[in-house]
Amino acid sequence: MSLAVVQTRAKQGVQAPLVSVEVHLSNGLPAFHMVGLPETAVKESKDRVRSAIINSHFEFPARRITVNLAPAELPKEGSRFDLAIAIGILAASGQVPMEGLSDYEFIGELALSGELRSVEAVLPSALGCATRSKQLIIGESNAAEAALVENLSILPASHLLQVSAHLHQAEQLPEWQKTPASAPLPSAQLNEVIGQQHAKRALELAASGGHHLLFYGPPGTGKTMLASRLPGILPPLTNAEALQVAAIHSVAGKGLRKTIYSRPFQSPHHTASAAALVGGGSTPKPGEISLAHCGVLFLDELPEFSRSVLEVLREPLESGEIMISRVAAQTLYPANFQLIAAMNPCPCGYLGTQSCICTPDQIARYRNKISGPLMDRIDLQVQVTAIENHQLLSQQEQAQPSGDSNKKIQQRVSHARQRQIDRQGKTNAQLSSVELHEVCPLNKEQRNLMDLAIDKFALSTRGFYRVLKVARTIADMGELDKPELPQYQEALSYRPTLESRKIS
Repeated sequence: MSLAVVQTRAKQGVQAPLVSVEVHLSNGLPAFHMVGLPETAVKESKDRVRSAIINSHFEFPARRITVNLAPAELPKEGSRFDLAIAIGILAASGQVPMEGLSDYEFIGELALSGELRSVEAVLPSALGCATRSKQLIIGESNAAEAALVENLSILPASHLLQVSAHLHQAEQLPEWQKTPASAPLPSAQLNEVIGQQHAKRALELAASGGHHLLFYGPPGTGKTMLASRLPGILPPLTNAEALQVAAIHSVAGKGLRKTIYSRPFQSPHHTASAAALVGGGSTPKPGEISLAHCGVLFLDELPEFSRSVLEVLREPLESGEIMISRVAAQTLYPANFQLIAAMNPCPCGYLGTQSCICTPDQIARYRNKISGPLMDRIDLQVQVTAIENHQLLSQQEQAQPSGDSNKKIQQRVSHARQRQIDRQGKTNAQLSSVELHEVCPLNKEQRNLMDLAIDKFALSTRGFYRVLKVARTIADMGELDKPELPQYQEALSYRPTLESRKIS
């Protein structure tokens, strides 16, 4: 029979739709036609496949070859179809057996010598293959990444001849043996930061509830140091989260993460464009906010970012995902990240001291780079003040840093998060307004407090609910069944008053 069907997978965002490679050999002048919306890299595979087959000492059929990549309406891109096309031609020409081909999925790029090379976005393909309970034949360099998927049989190969020998049952490909996940890399300790107890409390609160956080204050007070230590106190990723994060990095072409269970920490420079943050390109790839999914996006020197760049964060901060639309395709990427930002109070950074040289107009322009709607989405806004002399000098005399270690703080954070998961199945930062009415009921005294706060802090509806979310997290950290008046008062202390926003 001169018709063979081989299964492989395309790349479409973090999805990997199944593709059937149908190869038909017919009489006529020798020709090689490929249909099914192949892009340039796929069309070029005919030359790679021909050379790989010949250099592997197979016979390339001198017949009319038609390759259909189905479904035809799905755009095909990249070199990932080379191996499947080669196996289809060999099967259609009778050089490898067709029996058993339906038990496998084939992904890999072929060198002209017939060697198998790695391709991008293997992890989504491995996830899709596992759902069909098929065996995955891929290049050896992709095996470790695919091995993150449970209950998947992975058969790595280095050459087309090895795949042929396996299909002939002459020499079986060894199944990839999974190795234990590597231990997390040691992180900088939070207790190394001198003083700043209020800021450390806010950082632990942000970690416990998944809240967005802004540090503002003069230069050299530890804003960046505090933010960079957040990943060290966050709980590790769950198996499902680790797979999702790894899939995003795989699609972005970044390969396998060094420690798959540590939470991502992305810190783009303030010269980054909007496309760099949200993703884009003719073939949409994930940006910084998607790479920070289930982790932290840290924006240092927040007002130095272009205002148009910062505005693109507003929608994903609410929805936890980003839709990238292009003429050729629309791609949805997850973007459930935790925003941590740092900024100076004015261009020179020394507002309120004799050292400040900024005019009121300069300060207004500086702060207006950050829109009100974006600031309203940040739950915790904490002022970081200069460290007092005695704190700095006393720290130098201590042999060991004072305060709890990251491990102890992480245990408290994990315990608080587990209370939230057990109660509502999500972190407090993800609660809707309806759910907040159930977990944060207000009594008369609390209603009076919030009524006064709405006027004093100029709270919007969104700001009001964010205060409730923070109060709920404070209660969880204290293992309380519901927030009480002190928890609401502390939550309000993380919102700047209307007077403090004005330029003096």
